[in-house]
Amino acid sequence: MSDTPPIVLTFAATDPSGGAGLQADILTIASMGCHPLSIVTAITVQDTSGVDDVEPIDAELVADQARAVLEDMPVAAFKIGLLGSVENIAAIAEVISDYPDIPLVLDPVLASGRGDELANEDMVDALRELLLPQTTILTPNSMEARRLVQDEENEQDDPALAECAKRIILLGCEYVLVTGTHEHTPKVINTLYGERGLVRSDNWPRLPGIYHGSGCTLASAIAALLANGLPIEDAVREAQEYTWEALKYGFRAGMGQHIPDRLFWARDEDDDENEEETRH
Repeated sequence: MSDTPPIVLTFAATDPSGGAGLQADILTIASMGCHPLSIVTAITVQDTSGVDDVEPIDAELVADQARAVLEDMPVAAFKIGLLGSVENIAAIAEVISDYPDIPLVLDPVLASGRGDELANEDMVDALRELLLPQTTILTPNSMEARRLVQDEENEQDDPALAECAKRIILLGCEYVLVTGTHEHTPKVINTLYGERGLVRSDNWPRLPGIYHGSGCTLASAIAALLANGLPIEDAVREAQEYTWEALKYGFRAGMGQHIPDRLFWARDEDDDENEEETRH
């Protein structure tokens, strides 16, 4: 057994609230038994209510951050979140192209939970052209999936989610996990698609409240499980279970959205030990 845990490298923006972004990725990856490497793509001004400002990091500095750690440590999986600029997308795409055998989980962060725009159309185009062909699994919510395949010349184009996934896969992505948190369904339905169509569909009880960083948590958990050697279908299932539990134990630290408790399992264990001590 190796003394070194699997290493996951994440590209993401900072979130000073700790609810989403780089901080969410680090917490999740560590919680899943991996060592996180973190590349800053942008600095944000945000709280649990929404994003007020985004300042992209210089693309050359993004690439330098990544190459420094990649030349030093063996990475078992990549995870990409908020990118910040077209230049950053190009820089990251060039870096990861040197590591085609490392699985890549891409969470297309196009807007905040409040609806703040985080990616313009030039960035969406660059993401399609440069990153999707290198992506192992994309994890869009239903709104992001529709935007990624939106036909600007045909305003009536409103494809079903299965058709969105099919179009995304045709762009070069291996798998697409479309999450159903934004759909008006009694349960949240998350559906995994591959080259041959539907792979699996999972239903989860819809929890009350709105959560800050649920997408970051799910994508990072998938990356960590792939780094641990799980096949894609098992990684997707276990990551959903972990994320749902983190949301169930989520807490409202501020005046906005709830924050997932990515260390719920540690607090559960502590509670059990305290109850045991009380009984004795």
